[in-house]
Amino acid sequence: MRRVLAIFLVAVLAGCAARRPAPVVERMQPAPAPVVQAPPTPEPPPPPAPTPTYTVKRGDTLVSIALANGLDYRDIAAWNNLANVNRLEIGQVLVMAPPGGAAPSAAAAPAANVITPLATAGPPIEARPISNSTGTKVEPRASKVPYSDRALAQLSAEAAGPALAAASPEAAPSTPGPAAAPAAPVAPTPAPEPPKPAGTDKEDLDWMWPVKGKVIAPFSEATKGMDIAGKKGAPVLAAASGRVVYAGVGLRGYGQLVIIKHNETWLSAYAHNDKILVKEQQDVRKGQKIAEMGSTDADQVKLHFEVRRQGKPVDPAKYLPAM
Repeated sequence: MRRVLAIFLVAVLAGCAARRPAPVVERMQPAPAPVVQAPPTPEPPPPPAPTPTYTVKRGDTLVSIALANGLDYRDIAAWNNLANVNRLEIGQVLVMAPPGGAAPSAAAAPAANVITPLATAGPPIEARPISNSTGTKVEPRASKVPYSDRALAQLSAEAAGPALAAASPEAAPSTPGPAAAPAAPVAPTPAPEPPKPAGTDKEDLDWMWPVKGKVIAPFSEATKGMDIAGKKGAPVLAAASGRVVYAGVGLRGYGQLVIIKHNETWLSAYAHNDKILVKEQQDVRKGQKIAEMGSTDADQVKLHFEVRRQGKPVDPAKYLPAM
């Protein structure tokens, strides 16, 4: 019985040993694919600001429109291709800014036809003449000297001698002597800067009274300026530095009129003059005599003085010094 049991156990163990283990298969879930985010959509550029315009009304002139907007009437004529600055039609729409914006600065443009010399690895090589004035052949120097600063200076002086003689053939022969030091290179003369306009880009100006006299009519919204009494022929001075943008009688009610543009912010106007002493596009300095007082288009001798900030009339008394 024991033997049968042993045989049975051996058979069972042999059967277990003959079985192969079941294969183990990994059933891991594959890694999810990375989510690629689409690049953010760029915001569209803001639309360009609309070009300011002005619609011509009855009684308007190009000078009055320019004065009311702080501009030069020539600029308005150029922007609108006006052949006749004295002819405007009621309802005509005028462009009040340069088309296309400001022009690019010339300093930002690359320089044209500029040749940059190549850097050399050593001292410059001088060409020696192969013959002298007598026709005798000049042989190259066969002797060698040890390097030193003195020897280099001597060789440089000897090499420069024929070139100097060729450059000035009428020069008198010089007596032999110690080699002179080479002349220092002459620096190029810088180009002169273009003249700057007489005005200023500052917001605040250093104003002065254009005439000496009594204020007979202060500023109001109706008059747009102040009236100052005076004598006929008295000097009218520029209240600040700038450029004359108008000189004439093209504005009704102002008589002989001078308008000075001081910068992109400020204008000043001088009306009822008897005689104008400046021309359009002329630069004037603060305190310069620009006209003589009169009574053109007025009931008495006086100066009608206006100060305009970006074309809008302001009270000159707020900017003029105390008398």
